[in-house]
Amino acid sequence: MPATTAVGDPFRPLSYISQSSAFTSDPGSYQQHGPPPRSNPDDQNVALRRQSQDSFVLQTGSPTSQGYAEFDIETQNRRANELGRTATRYHTRRRPFNQDEFDGPSQLLPLPVPQQEHARSQTLPSLPVHLDVDEQDEITLRVDDILSRCAFHFVAKYQFPIPLERDKPRVRAPADREWTEWAYLLKRLATKRRIPARVLYDNQIKQFVTTLENSIAVRQNGREQSPRTPKDDRYMLQLVSAATQVARILMDSLSMEQLDALYRQTESVILERRTRLRGLGFQ
Repeated sequence: MPATTAVGDPFRPLSYISQSSAFTSDPGSYQQHGPPPRSNPDDQNVALRRQSQDSFVLQTGSPTSQGYAEFDIETQNRRANELGRTATRYHTRRRPFNQDEFDGPSQLLPLPVPQQEHARSQTLPSLPVHLDVDEQDEITLRVDDILSRCAFHFVAKYQFPIPLERDKPRVRAPADREWTEWAYLLKRLATKRRIPARVLYDNQIKQFVTTLENSIAVRQNGREQSPRTPKDDRYMLQLVSAATQVARILMDSLSMEQLDALYRQTESVILERRTRLRGLGFQ
C-alpha cells in the first residue's frame, strides 16, 4: 500500500516528480514540496569549465566576448579608418586632363633691364669650323661602327634579349642595327632593370642612361637637309667624347682605345688647320 501524505495524497516516487516538474506552471511548488534535485559531478565540472572559458574570453577580447555582429562592425570600421589614412597619405588630388602644375599657383620673374637685354640679344658668335661635311660624315660613321660593335658584344656577352620586329631581320651582325637602335635597346634594358649595375663601370646605371641620351642627341645632324651646314669643331669632339664614355661604362677596352685614337686624330686635324689659318692671317 503506497504511503500517504498529510493531505491524503499518495506519495509519488522521486523520478516521477523530477519528470513532471518540467511542465509545471509554478516552479516554486516543486521547490517547496519536492526534495532538492540531485547534483551530478560531471555537470559541475562542465559549469566550472564554461565559467573559466567565459572569463578568459572577456580578458582576451576575442570575437566570442561580444556578439559576432558587433565584432564584424568594429572590424569593418577599423579597416575603413586604416584605408582612409592610407589613401590620404599616398594619393594626391588629380588635376584636370588639360592642366598641369603651371596652371596652379606660380610666379613671374621681373623683366630684365634694357641694358641686359641688349647685351644678350646681339648676333651669336660663330664657332670655329675646320672640318667639311664629308669629313664629319666619315667621323660619324666611324663612331657608329665602333659603338655598334661595342653594343653587339655587350648584349651577346650577357645574353640580353632583343625584341623581334616584323619589319626588321634578326640580328646576326653589329651592322644589322644602327647605333641609334642599339642605344635605344640599351636604354630600354637599363630602364626596365634588365641590366644589373655590377656589369657596368663603377655601377653607373643612372649615368648610363644619360650618356646614351647624349650620344643619341649629338647625332641628329640633319643629313636630310639640303644644303647642309657643317657642325662646329666642339660638336664633333663632343660626339666622339660621348661615344668614349659609352664604351667606358660598358667596360669595352678595345672600343675605348679606338674612340680615343679617333678623338686625338680629329683634334689634331682641327688644331693643325687652325694653326695654318692663323699663320695666313685668317684667324
